[in-house]
Amino acid sequence: MTEKRHILICGERGVGKSTLIGKLLAASSRPRYGFITKMRPAGPDGFHPIYIHPAATPVEARTYAEENCIGTCDSRTHQPNLDAFNVLGVRYIEEAKPDGIIVMDELGFFEAKAEAFTAAVLHALTGDVPVIAAVKSRTDVPFLNAVRAASRAEVFYITPENRDELYEKLLPRIRAL
Repeated sequence: MTEKRHILICGERGVGKSTLIGKLLAASSRPRYGFITKMRPAGPDGFHPIYIHPAATPVEARTYAEENCIGTCDSRTHQPNLDAFNVLGVRYIEEAKPDGIIVMDELGFFEAKAEAFTAAVLHALTGDVPVIAAVKSRTDVPFLNAVRAASRAEVFYITPENRDELYEKLLPRIRAL
């Protein structure tokens, strides 16, 4: 039987995936690698820019520049910047050291065509450095289906009703890393 080394938190938008990951990471002393994404308020054009940051970068030290903008979206359309995923996203994942934990917050449809990035994500999910990831629940995206099907990953579905219970369930696993 394959050891389930990695934790995937799946759920709908706004349900608390990132919040749960943040609470769990606060209980771990392992160095953080990987990435965090952050959507900013919409500009005059109605589009929200989304940025990627190293997971270890504190909120107050994050930068918002063209280089780390992974794309823009509104309620109907999205315009990904695949280069940001394929360069920065891959770098943030591949920098992981054996004593750390790889954070992927979050995985969605935006990056599904970023070939180097998706390959780095799937490769990390076969490795020994623990991964904790927020994963959109969409089933119409082959990349996300492949992420959820990773043999060394266990998928946990979060809802408003089970958030606290899920934290209590996962806390011992995080502390044991």
